Amino acid sequence: MNTVINEVDVICEHKSDGSIIPLRLRFMNEDGVYNVFTIKGYRKSDRKGAHTTEDGVYTTDSTFIFECLIIVLGIKKVVRLYYDPATNTKWRLAI
Repeated sequence: MNTVINEVDVICEHKSDGSIIPLRLRFMNEDGVYNVFTIKGYRKSDRKGAHTTEDGVYTTDSTFIFECLIIVLGIKKVVRLYYDPATNTKWRLAI
């Protein structure tokens, strides 16, 4: 993954135990057109501690990191979603 998109819209489910389930994501491409994807599966990363990921995103203990499976033009792709409610309420997407 080499591209990080800082403005991503995410529809998610917030459960009573504090966990988050990402359901759909949307972002604007270079042409100004929205791309919308349904998340077919996800895995939450359990890595803790402040670090910079291989995508170049700085994360802390409060950051949620999801590896999500989407389908792009019939091809399965894995993307990463980052969300840190403590410092930044925006979602970030690494493609």
